[in-house]
Amino acid sequence: MTVTPLPAAPSSAAAGRVPLIELRGISKSFPGVRALDDVALAVHAGEIHMLLGENGAGKSTLIKVLCGAVRPDAGMFLRDGVKLRIASPADARRAGIAVIFQEFSLVPHLSVAQNIFLGRAPPGRLPGTIDRRSLLAASRRVLEESGFAVDPSVKVHRLGVAQQQLVEIAKALSQDARILVMDEPTAALSDREAERLFAMMRRLRQRGVGIVYISHRMAEVLALGDRITVLRDGRHVRTLPAQEATVPELVRLMVGRSLAATYPRRRRPPGAPILEVRGLGSARGIAGIDLTVREGEIVGLCGLVGSGRSEVARAIFGADRVTAGQVRVFGRLHTGGPQLAVRHGMALIPEDRKAEGLALIQPVGDNLLAAALPRIFPQGWYIPAHARAVATAMVRRLRIVSASLAVPALALSGGNQQKVAIGKWLAAEARLFIFDGPTRGIDIGAKAEIFALIDELVLQGAGVLMISSEQSEIVEVCDRAYVMRGGRIRGELAREALTEGAIVQMAMHDV
Repeated sequence: MTVTPLPAAPSSAAAGRVPLIELRGISKSFPGVRALDDVALAVHAGEIHMLLGENGAGKSTLIKVLCGAVRPDAGMFLRDGVKLRIASPADARRAGIAVIFQEFSLVPHLSVAQNIFLGRAPPGRLPGTIDRRSLLAASRRVLEESGFAVDPSVKVHRLGVAQQQLVEIAKALSQDARILVMDEPTAALSDREAERLFAMMRRLRQRGVGIVYISHRMAEVLALGDRITVLRDGRHVRTLPAQEATVPELVRLMVGRSLAATYPRRRRPPGAPILEVRGLGSARGIAGIDLTVREGEIVGLCGLVGSGRSEVARAIFGADRVTAGQVRVFGRLHTGGPQLAVRHGMALIPEDRKAEGLALIQPVGDNLLAAALPRIFPQGWYIPAHARAVATAMVRRLRIVSASLAVPALALSGGNQQKVAIGKWLAAEARLFIFDGPTRGIDIGAKAEIFALIDELVLQGAGVLMISSEQSEIVEVCDRAYVMRGGRIRGELAREALTEGAIVQMAMHDV
C-alpha cells in the first residue's frame, strides 16, 4: 500500500515543549518475565508518535500501563508536566486517554451504537432506560465524522473484521480523547479504508490530539510519524525524528541486527494439481469460484476487504455451507466439513487466529496437537510422553518463545501465537495450506520467519493458497494470484504480470 505522507507536525510538537503525556521509568514484571525495564515515552500535542518493536518487545504492556489496565511496578506519569495517577482504566479516561487495541473489546451481540457508547448511553425518560433514538443519532454522527459507512443498528457479530475495527476506532473517538493510542489500526483495513483513517488522523492532529501509533508496516511508520520510539526486550532503545529514520536502521534497532525487509523465494516448477475448485458458491455470498493450486506453488487470493476472499477459504475448507460447485483435493471430491478436510490433508490458518485458530485458554502443547491427534494416536490411546515429544519438536522447529508447553496460548505474543496456529497443522502433516492473513499484526522478524516456513513447505511439495491485504506480500511471495471483487474472481495474474497496480486495477474495475 502506498501511504501519502502527512504534513509536518505543528510547532506544539517541537522539542522543548512540555509533553501532553509523559511516562518515566516505567517497569513491569510478570512471573518469569520482565516485560518493561525503565521505559520512557513522551507524546506532544499534535504529534503522531510511532511505537515500534518486535512482538514481545513490550509495546502492548506499555500501552496497557498507559490506559490503566496494568499497574507498573515502578515509574510515573505526567500530564502537561503535572504528575498524574493512572491506576485504572477510569483514571485513564478522565485523563483523556483512549486506546484502540488490536484485539477487539467489542460485545458481539450488542449493536454498533451500543458498543460505541457502552456505559455512556444517553438515558431515557424512565430511570434505567436508554434513549435509543438519541443513541443511534449520536452514533451516526461519530461514524460520519470518522468517514466510516457502518450501520449503527447492526449487531457487531454480523460485521467482518475490518468493519469491527472501524467500530473500535469510532468508540475511541466518541470519548473526545486528547491522547489516542492505536495498536495496528490498519491490520484489517483495505487501502481505501486506511486512507480514510489517515485523513481522520490528520484532522485529529490539527486539533492538538496526541496520537501513539503502533504499526509493523514501515511505509506507514515513515509516512505518518513525526517521531519514532523503538523498544527491544522491554527496554527503550531510541527515540528519533521520523525524517531521520530509514527502514534498515529501524529494523536494526528493533531486532538488534540487520534483516532483509523482503522475502526471497526459492521457486520450483509446479507439479500436479492439489486443489481444484470449480463453480464454487456458498451461503455467504460467493459464486462461480474457479481456481487451482498445484504442488510446489504459492497462489495468492487478493482483492479489497469484503470482496469474498475469506469466504472462499472457509467454503473450500468446509467451514461454510457450499451451495454450488465442487472442491477436489488430491483428486478426491471434498464434500464434508472441517474434520474431513483435515483427513484430506488440508489446513486453514484463519484471519482471526484468536477466535478461530487457537484455544487461547488451553496450553501451548494442547494447541499444537489439536489437529494431529488422529495421526499421532491412530488407535485412540493417548500417550503423554509421545505427545510432549511431538509438541516440543514443533516448538523447536518454529522457534516458538514460550516458558513451557503448559503456558496458555493467550500469554504468547502475536507472532508466537501465529506460529502455534501454523504448527498444529505441521504436526498434522497437512499438504494443502490455506493462509488467511498470515502476517496480520506480527512484526517484520516474525513475518520473515513465517514466509521462510511457507517457502520450505512448497519446496517439499505442499501447495499454498495465501490471502493477504498487503499487496506487496502477494507480489513478492506468490507465483500467481487470483483477484476478487464482489464475491467473484475477476481475473488471474501470472507471475510476470503480478504487480500492485495490476491487483488494484483488477480489484476495482473490469479489465
